[in-house]
Amino acid sequence: MKYKNMIFDFGNVIGKFNGMYILKQFCESEEDCQLLASVVYEKWNELDKGTIDYNEYIEQTIDKIPDRLEDTVRTFFRDWPHHLLPIEDTLRFIDELKSRNIPVYLLSNAPTHFADWAASYEPLRKFDGIVFSAPLKMAKPDPEIYEYLFETYKLKPEECFFIDDLSANIETAKKLGMDGIVFTGNIDEVKAAVGF
Repeated sequence: MKYKNMIFDFGNVIGKFNGMYILKQFCESEEDCQLLASVVYEKWNELDKGTIDYNEYIEQTIDKIPDRLEDTVRTFFRDWPHHLLPIEDTLRFIDELKSRNIPVYLLSNAPTHFADWAASYEPLRKFDGIVFSAPLKMAKPDPEIYEYLFETYKLKPEECFFIDDLSANIETAKKLGMDGIVFTGNIDEVKAAVGF
């Protein structure tokens, strides 16, 4: 193993975030899903950054949809984290890392509601440190959130390896001295890259 610490993103690394799939768990028809998708996800990046209050965003969304879909939207915003499908290969890899006493950390963009929900998500209880974007009002790929991770947990970037599904996030990591890989779903690629 070439690195002392492993850093994981959440969406599409630990749990699959497919916006349309998740929305379909709440909609009664394809038409409703299509109608809601553009409104519900319109400013999701701002939710991730914490620049929009989660509850205010719910009300803004409800203002833009037919009244008959209000309950659907409220239920979605409450329960969507339950529909992130776990990526089992990644969870097994985390267990393998922990069995070798290799620290694991999370660096993830996510709304405040998800950060609250994740506190009781069993796989994340194994982590040595967790950084979510919205509560800090900063988000990847901005360097500040990476620096926050390093400073908070006393990590040296060159001793860390980062797994994220977006190339822009890996590019920032590398500029700051932390190696990483764009995750495509193949955990063997990750293992090869870190010499596991």
